[in-house]
Amino acid sequence: MSGQSAIQVRSLVKSFRDGRDLVLKGIDLDFPQGELTYILGSSGAGKSVLLKHLLRLLIPDSGSISVMGQDISKFDSRALIQYRLQFGMLFQNSALFDDMTVFDNVAFPLREHTALPLSAIREKVESTLGTLGMLNGYDKFPNELSGGMRKRVGLARAIIREPKILLYDEPTTGLDPVTRTTVDELIEALKTRLRLTSIVSSHDIPSALLLADNIAFLHEGKILFWGKPKAFKLAVEPAIRSFLDAERRTMRAFEV
Repeated sequence: MSGQSAIQVRSLVKSFRDGRDLVLKGIDLDFPQGELTYILGSSGAGKSVLLKHLLRLLIPDSGSISVMGQDISKFDSRALIQYRLQFGMLFQNSALFDDMTVFDNVAFPLREHTALPLSAIREKVESTLGTLGMLNGYDKFPNELSGGMRKRVGLARAIIREPKILLYDEPTTGLDPVTRTTVDELIEALKTRLRLTSIVSSHDIPSALLLADNIAFLHEGKILFWGKPKAFKLAVEPAIRSFLDAERRTMRAFEV
């Protein structure tokens, strides 16, 4: 694996229902600093469960996760709060507050975690939204926005505090082709401009092949592949071929 690792996952095991439902089966995975890694896999493969472990929203049965060389299992509650502030996250449905305007949604993390005056908050919010191509409409509410605009607002909120690591949970699932393209362009823009360590949980093969520095393929709780998009596309592992073929059929049906 190339480059210095921002996150190291070692022998990670997670089960539910008193061990009867084994979801992660000894995950070993590195996320290089400053690079964009896609975690690909079918629904139910354990992608979201893995992301929740990175935020320590779930505690593994065994194994470890180190971020910037620190074992996160050793953090007390105060250190854990500070640790999570290093992350930004774009949720699948953007998770915006319906009763807040665009401006207030993006300003929320600054109001919660800083003592910045309103003038500084306004400047930062407008600058961040402008970076993502949203130059007006700050007084609108989420239900007045298109899907692509909601994604812009969600991303602006995720990066407003300048996190070191950015997580995307199924960012293009359920979107029409035009909005999917918009989201891909946003991910590419942030990758180019900010050079954050970025992790995308997805089953969107075209986006991964286009954007990723690295691809990890998660299948039945195990990592079957880690490498460059070109190598993934040519992989002969049966589970990968089946995944690629199934997703191609889905995309063709969607386009028709």
